[in-house]
Order: sequence, then structure tokens, then C-alpha cells
Amino acid sequence: MLNAIIIDDEPRCIKTLANDLEEYCPQVEILERCASAKDGLKAIRQHRPDLIFLDINMPWMSGLELLEVIGDITFDVIFTTAHDQYAVQAFRLSAIDYLLKPVDYQELITAVKKVETKRSRITQEQLGHLKENMNPVSDIQRIGIPTKSGIDFVLIQDILYCEADSNYTFVHLTDNRKLYSAKTLKDFDQLLGQTEFCRIHQSFLINLNHLKKYYRGDGGYVEMINGTSLNVSRAKKEELLSKIRI
Repeated sequence: MLNAIIIDDEPRCIKTLANDLEEYCPQVEILERCASAKDGLKAIRQHRPDLIFLDINMPWMSGLELLEVIGDITFDVIFTTAHDQYAVQAFRLSAIDYLLKPVDYQELITAVKKVETKRSRITQEQLGHLKENMNPVSDIQRIGIPTKSGIDFVLIQDILYCEADSNYTFVHLTDNRKLYSAKTLKDFDQLLGQTEFCRIHQSFLINLNHLKKYYRGDGGYVEMINGTSLNVSRAKKEELLSKIRI
């Protein structure tokens, strides 16, 4: 049984989420429903829950500010947020799971199961990166990469290229390290595609800042600054050439 608290400034969202939990996640017992971060803070300190459902945007104190006040996070967190492109991107970059409002019951079931099986605590480092990335005018510099041992935060500029390995991805770094992530190459393309990255093949996503040379051919191939050669597919050739302004 998971003892939980719902914290959201919209009563309608609280009611809907509570009803869905009762119907689809009977293993979750709702200890309290809080309509403000202030009330949520009191409830967390009083009940010491296993799990909280936390809205990001609330008056007086945001969900992130609440967690900063808490300090040592001894419970699991499932964030809820409105469908905002900056918020969604910020969660992805920070390697933090979230649910979009209105919450889909199947995604809710999946999120609760993750808590039951993984029980990983959000770190202050993740929260710091999430807060930084929530600002749409800021230049995103770091990305959280989930690996078997935890979450590695690396500078985007230090990523040389990403290589698909079935439903996993090898992230090759400029210092010759290689991280093995449970995210797919498509996930990394969605995260990094708006920056200086280009999908050149079904298996490769490269950082154009570390591209040394493009060799022409049917699709051709590229040479990265570390000497690695990577094939370019015919379908991706024009996109690559347009990005490198040829």
C-alpha cells in the first residue's frame, strides 16, 4: 500500500485524480488532498507519505519551491503539469517523470507502477536542473541521462554523438566516456533536435559542433573530431546538408 498526498490548487483536478486513483490504482491510499503548497507542506510533515502527486504551477509557492523547502526528499514524487512545451522539455531534460493534465488513466497506472518497482528518489541536483530548464529564455546547457547506476548530468556540448542500440542508446562523450541509457535514440532526438544536433541515420544522432568532415556519396558519411566515421542515410542526407549550410 502506498500512502499518498495530492497537492494541486485546482479542486477539479484534485477530484478527478482522486477518482482515477480510487478506480485504477487501489494500492494508493490518499491521506490528504491539499489545495495549496502551504497546506501540502503541512500535510507532508504531518503524514510522512510514501508518494505525493504535485502540481508544478501554484500560487504563493510552486511545486519546485515546496520541494526545496522540504530539503531531504524521503518520498516519491509524481509531478502533474499543464501541457506546456517548456515544462515538458524541462522534465525530459532533467530526467524526471511527469503526467500531463488532464491526466490519462493509463499513464497514471504506469506512473504508479514505476513508483512501486523503482522507488527512486528525486535528487536536489535534478530539481536544480528542472528549475533552470523551466525558464524558456535560458540556454539549456545540461541534460540528465538515466543510466543503470543513476542519472548522469552532462554538458550538452560534451556529447559527441548518440548511437542506437535497440531500445537503448550509447551516448558518446568528448572525453571518450560512453554512457548506456535506457532512453531510445528517438527520445534523445526529441530532447536535442532543437539544438546543434542532427539525426543522420536510423542509428546516429550527431553533435554538429563536433563534426570534422562530410564525405559525399549515395548517403555519404561523416567523420567526427575523434576520428569516428558514421554513415549518413539517403533519407537524412538533405537534412544534414541544410544544417551545415551546403
